[in-house]
Amino acid sequence: MPVEITWWGHATCVVEDTNIRVLTDPLFARRLAHLRRRRGAVPPAEARRADLALVSHLHADHLHLPSLACLAPGTRLLVPRGAPRAVPGLRRLRQLRVTEVVPGDEVRVGEVLIRVVPALHDGRRLPVGPRRSPALGYVVEGEARTYFAGDTGLFDEMAERVGPVDAALLPVGGWGPYLGEGHLDAGRAARALARLAPRLAVPVHYGTYWPIGMDAVRPHEFHTPGDEFVRLAAVAAPQVAVHKLAHGESVRLEVAR
Repeated sequence: MPVEITWWGHATCVVEDTNIRVLTDPLFARRLAHLRRRRGAVPPAEARRADLALVSHLHADHLHLPSLACLAPGTRLLVPRGAPRAVPGLRRLRQLRVTEVVPGDEVRVGEVLIRVVPALHDGRRLPVGPRRSPALGYVVEGEARTYFAGDTGLFDEMAERVGPVDAALLPVGGWGPYLGEGHLDAGRAARALARLAPRLAVPVHYGTYWPIGMDAVRPHEFHTPGDEFVRLAAVAAPQVAVHKLAHGESVRLEVAR
């Protein structure tokens, strides 16, 4: 049975593997603080149906309480350890089955195993407070092994800590004209791809949200990271099939083990 990956914008994807639907960093908002959605419709109700949702870190564009509140009662939700203390609103989502995790943890849902892996990123809830939680990536292992990187910089042990994967969902940009430490731009994402060597890659975390009033400020930072990643990945990792998806578009991975 093929594994299907759908990108809904920003870091929100659905990975369907072995009849289990895994949703990453759910964000269903037209506007978030100073950001507005400039491309792609808000994901429809069907996109919000999941057996399991993954939150990579506590920034509001990744742990978005109103979006999590849209998930069906009983949905399993994995969050970084300490998230309910740092984000008290999580405690009010009593309809969800919240599990706190750290790198090295494994969680099984049906025939799918979720491996929690590290990310190089400031995982705190902003503005900066006294509580800290790790930033995480996840590997969804069923028929295929799909790596969702969350937000991360490039780190030396990435390939070792993530392990062999068939597909990689890699951030290649951001929501503003500058990327700080602990992020992958198109070039660093291409280098990560060369280390990970999956069969398939999908660029994410670009071309969806942009600060209000900044439409004319360095617009190439919004529009071009996906194309730039495709170009650089062809040089750094020519053996990898890169699929630059439109919002709501899917790709299937045939797996023969």
